Amino acid sequence: MRFHSAVRKAGLIVAIAALAASAGCAKKDEGEVQAGGVKLIEKGKLTVCTHLPYAPFQSKDASGKVIGFDVDVMDLVAKQLGVEQTIVDTPFEGIKSGQDLNTGKCDTAAAGMTITEERQKVMNFSDPYFDATQAMLVKTGKTYKSLDDLKGKKVGVQAATTGRDYARKFEKEKGLQLVEFEDLAALQQALANGQIEAAVNDLPVWTEYIKEHQGGFEVTAEFDTGEQYGFSVKKDSNPELLKKINEVLAKAKQDGSYDKIYEKWIGKQPNA
Repeated sequence: MRFHSAVRKAGLIVAIAALAASAGCAKKDEGEVQAGGVKLIEKGKLTVCTHLPYAPFQSKDASGKVIGFDVDVMDLVAKQLGVEQTIVDTPFEGIKSGQDLNTGKCDTAAAGMTITEERQKVMNFSDPYFDATQAMLVKTGKTYKSLDDLKGKKVGVQAATTGRDYARKFEKEKGLQLVEFEDLAALQQALANGQIEAAVNDLPVWTEYIKEHQGGFEVTAEFDTGEQYGFSVKKDSNPELLKKINEVLAKAKQDGSYDKIYEKWIGKQPNA
């Protein structure tokens, strides 16, 4: 009897352990929450990776809240999914390499990011949502009108950006001394302090900076690189979310909400 009792007891323990394990699995599965048919890493949230600051697309206001063009568009997506947007500030290198998406740090990335062939190899992009161009910013009063005027001079660029890649194409040809900075704030500070003579980055970023520092800086050259921004999701693993983002973008452009966001953060559209 003791033997049978022991067997029954052992069996009970195994059964309890199996139930606990299955309960644990069920809890884990709840992390891959379906919101309107879309898989999300956290229940009730659309987790978005970005890199701050990059005004007017994403930056913090005086209260510490993250605001901007990309934030407003992603809010439209979150609303359609019936969830709230939560933003993760992370280095841009992890975003553009696809690492942050691959490791489950976020569902999507919205970081004023240009769609490139290299980046498309490691992540899936939404339809383009913004036409971008590169530009050169200098202190007001400086006579630099092109990269040709900067031979032997220090020119600042932001790490891992297409602005850096563009400047690198002309580094040797035009005798530039490129200085790379980890983020936009450091690049702007270096220009303000005179550590560099000029800086290359996206035009809307400089336009915003000029508005905040009236009379201090000016764009003296623009470079039409034909770039377009896109939102990204993990490579070949979340087609439902990508489809939803594209649907929201299309609807926003049809119903005028995209135009309102554009005017709020950028100004009147060129063709408006």
